[in-house]
Amino acid sequence: MKLASRRRFLQAAAALPALGCGVRKSGKPTDIRVEEVRFAYEDYLYRTPIKFGGTELDRVTLLNVDCVVRTAAGKTAKGFGSMPLGNIWAYPSKTMGYDGTLGAMKALAEKVAGITGGYKELGHPVDINHALEPEYLKAAAEVSRERALAEPIPKLATLVVASPFDAAIHDAFGKLHGVSAYHTYGPEFMSHDIAYYLGRPEFKGEYLGQYVTREPKPWMPLYHLVGAVDPITEADIRKRVGDGLPETLPEWINYSGLTHIKIKLNGEDLKWDVGRVLAVDRVSAETQKKRGVEQWYYSLDFNEKCPNVSYLLEMLKQVRAKTPAGFERIQYIEQPTKRDLKADRENVMHEAAKLRPVVIDESLTDLDSLLLAREMGYTGAALKACKGQAQALLMAAAAQKYKMFLCVQDLTCPGASLIHSAGIAAHVPTVAAIEANSRQYCPAANAEWEPRFPGVFDVRNGRVNTSLLNGKGLSAV
Repeated sequence: MKLASRRRFLQAAAALPALGCGVRKSGKPTDIRVEEVRFAYEDYLYRTPIKFGGTELDRVTLLNVDCVVRTAAGKTAKGFGSMPLGNIWAYPSKTMGYDGTLGAMKALAEKVAGITGGYKELGHPVDINHALEPEYLKAAAEVSRERALAEPIPKLATLVVASPFDAAIHDAFGKLHGVSAYHTYGPEFMSHDIAYYLGRPEFKGEYLGQYVTREPKPWMPLYHLVGAVDPITEADIRKRVGDGLPETLPEWINYSGLTHIKIKLNGEDLKWDVGRVLAVDRVSAETQKKRGVEQWYYSLDFNEKCPNVSYLLEMLKQVRAKTPAGFERIQYIEQPTKRDLKADRENVMHEAAKLRPVVIDESLTDLDSLLLAREMGYTGAALKACKGQAQALLMAAAAQKYKMFLCVQDLTCPGASLIHSAGIAAHVPTVAAIEANSRQYCPAANAEWEPRFPGVFDVRNGRVNTSLLNGKGLSAV
């Protein structure tokens, strides 16, 4: 349900002094500079609540960004980016509350718009993001000081705020050159190799285009979310929503033809977590048998709530003992323990990763965090569009280089943000499936997009139609 129409766009380029006004002495004729940046918000209520890290959420604020870019020769193009601010996930706080963290991220968005609009160097979109990320982090520190925030804006929240600005620039760059953004990550468009951005000699002479495909996979399996407060069976429903969409797991399996199910777990109640997996497995098995389906998969997501790795190992042990077939269906495990890996070094994942890939999600904010995770036994990484197109592709390259398992998570992305997220999944060769939770929780925000991308927002055969994600730019507008 929409709460408010889109606010008028705010011109923000003049909010801060111009940055980088000098003239580049080298580069590509395809390079761009940012001419104009505008942003606005959209607010929606969820049709049913979703639980993140122990907190129930019933609403979302989208940050929408429009930009104009220009080449040195004067050619211009417009781009668009959108992302849920996701403050409960990106900026968890027990003291500031939902409105407090959301307000801080909105204040940061205004500064990010000014910084981005004020940057006048020519470059590839990845160059622009590489140059501006340190400025975004400084702006987050400024907001934290100016608002006397009880808890400073974390880096993850800063990346989320910056991500639609980054997406809009990548989108505009592809449209300006008349191609998909995924055609622009080779040396014909980029002046720098991956080693320049990551500071690692093993990437010397390699470009992002070597780690993404120019064309999307034609289709990908859909990972459906069973949230911690979602009904599994009819007996779990207190009151039906009654909007015509499925409400129980069997209804969703039959409606969407599901073969991949993500199970949200609490991480604070071992009996409940084991019982939740057993219940999902039992109901799934009954439903899939009726459909004649013999193979399907689960992922387990604790949202960092496990107190320690011993909890995870005991939970997996009990699941394996009580449903061996269900255990074999577990494809990977997401971020079981605290996101601050440096402060949680004792919780290494070597033993758990022998059983199933264990991926970092909230922890992944840069290459250093990826390397630390590997050292601690993590064997995979979750890419997210909400951390930025540039970062997602750089982390995808690094994870592939280091032979890590990769998945893409979508932060319940609706509309253009889902197209962005699905595009990453469809162009990173080792990603096997797509998340698309907004079809469950926020379909109202998808309504205008469904006719333009059939089979992406309304899935009926268990697979997302990713063949459509080959338009100019990031394919969104």
